[in-house]
Order: sequence, then structure tokens, then C-alpha cells
Amino acid sequence: MTATYPRSFSHIGLSVTDLDAAVTFYTEVLGWYLIMPPTIIREDDSAIGVMCTDVFGAGWEGFRIAHLSTGDRVGVEIFEFQNAERPENNFEYWKSGVFHFCVQDPDVEGLAERIVAAGGKQRMPVREYFPGEKPYRMVYMEDPFGNILEIYSHSYELTYSAGAYE
Repeated sequence: MTATYPRSFSHIGLSVTDLDAAVTFYTEVLGWYLIMPPTIIREDDSAIGVMCTDVFGAGWEGFRIAHLSTGDRVGVEIFEFQNAERPENNFEYWKSGVFHFCVQDPDVEGLAERIVAAGGKQRMPVREYFPGEKPYRMVYMEDPFGNILEIYSHSYELTYSAGAYE
């Protein structure tokens, strides 16, 4: 039997309606590194074209993509598909699938303000997990493209190792 071990998180893919604006937002507001600028991928016989046909099926024609990286080496692929549209309800949390991602910043309030100033939305007030005991804070936000992101003041392990729901 093969041993089970914790795999590292490699990357996440986000769909947006305006790739250039998304690259600007994520590099200027979140400080992520641009590691591959916006590029056009076409449905063809190239290695990437064949891979995308495997994923999307025939007839996808083309899309634009950029690759970014967080400070802790997690990749972020940002896609702009042809005829991209923002969903009417982007917060269907009760449906299966990824409904948010989280970033960490000790200045939760400051980053929330920067996101709002850049066209995003704050979905709730900043809240504390252990009011008066520990300084662990969080808030749900929305980027200018409708993707839901959360901000934590401290690492995931610190926040939950103390039994945050007791």
C-alpha cells in the first residue's frame, strides 16, 4: 500500500471577463508576481492546444491566459475565455465546487480597503475568531471580477489549531 502524505497546493485557476484588468488588480492590490504575461492560446495541434482540447473538448477556439505567483509560491492562472460572462449570482456557496480562496495579510482592514478602492466589494464586516483572546481576524471580499476571496490575519494552522468554533 502506498503511503499517504499531504500534497502541496500548486495553483488555482480563475476566470475573469477582463484579463488585463485582473492582472493589474492582482499584481497591484495583492502584490502577486506576474510570471507569464497575458498570452493567447489557440485551438491547434501544439502541445498546449491539444491539452486544452482534452480539458474543454473540441470547439473552444481560443482564450487568453496569464500566470501569477503568490509570495509563498502558489500559482494563479487567470483565464479570459471568449464570450466570458460574469454569473448573475456569483455566491452560490451551497453548490458543489470551489466557492472562494483565501489570502493572508496581517492588515486585514487595510487590504480590504484596497480591494474596495480597486473596484471590489466587502461582503461582511471584519470579524474575530477569539474576541479579546487572540488577534485572529477574517473577512469575505469579492474581487472586481466576481471571484470570492477571504482574508485571514494569521495562518490557517494557527487559526484552526485552537478549535476556532468552540
